[in-house]
Amino acid sequence: MSIDIADAEDRSDAVADADGDRAGIRSVADGGIIAQLRLDHPDLFLRPTLERTADVTVEPDYWTAVDADRTLVFVTVYGSDFDAFETALSTDPTVTDPVLVDRYPDRRVYRVALADRTVTFTAATADVGGRLLELSSSRDGWLVQLRFPDRDRLVAFNDYCRNRDVSVTVDHLRVSDDGDDAVVALTEKQQELLAVAHEEGYFDVPRGISQDELADRLEVSKSAVSQRLRRAIGELCGSTLA
Repeated sequence: MSIDIADAEDRSDAVADADGDRAGIRSVADGGIIAQLRLDHPDLFLRPTLERTADVTVEPDYWTAVDADRTLVFVTVYGSDFDAFETALSTDPTVTDPVLVDRYPDRRVYRVALADRTVTFTAATADVGGRLLELSSSRDGWLVQLRFPDRDRLVAFNDYCRNRDVSVTVDHLRVSDDGDDAVVALTEKQQELLAVAHEEGYFDVPRGISQDELADRLEVSKSAVSQRLRRAIGELCGSTLA
């Protein structure tokens, strides 16, 4: 079966597999562009709720289309003021039918349905050949990390956003090296957090900086620092101890 994941400029029909056979899969796995962007629009998914509850961090888990007119989204919410979040969620015009699915001491999981008016960008990312690496709420919309095979695909995504009046602010752009898919696959934000935490003595005894201070330094919520540290350390342990 042929799977088209390639740059439009790449017209090779197949690549050789490890045994030298033709696999029938075109590849742009090497190189590309990693973009960390901040996206904002009044009708972006959950944007009204995010505007009213800056003390929580929201991370979408996955989307599922139950029929042609109904898409459900599961999100994990980190923080402490869940009452305020649920109050805002109940009147958010970008979603309908909010349901509390699960609860933990530091987070809760909700299911919502997308409203007809909601502006989204995940399908557009895939449509132009990009890949979503990380997505979380920020104080001014959504913070996303995307990988594009080339500059043209990044420009196509930017055009999609501009045509829908979605504000795009570039935090960071870098060329993806061939070695990016290393054993330790930390995201840009995880790498930044670990670097700052190490430099400021978070892992020292006694600690040289608290999670609250890390959050202020990186301009994110304490809950975002907590879950990002947990995931980054989990990646490191999984890669080195497995």
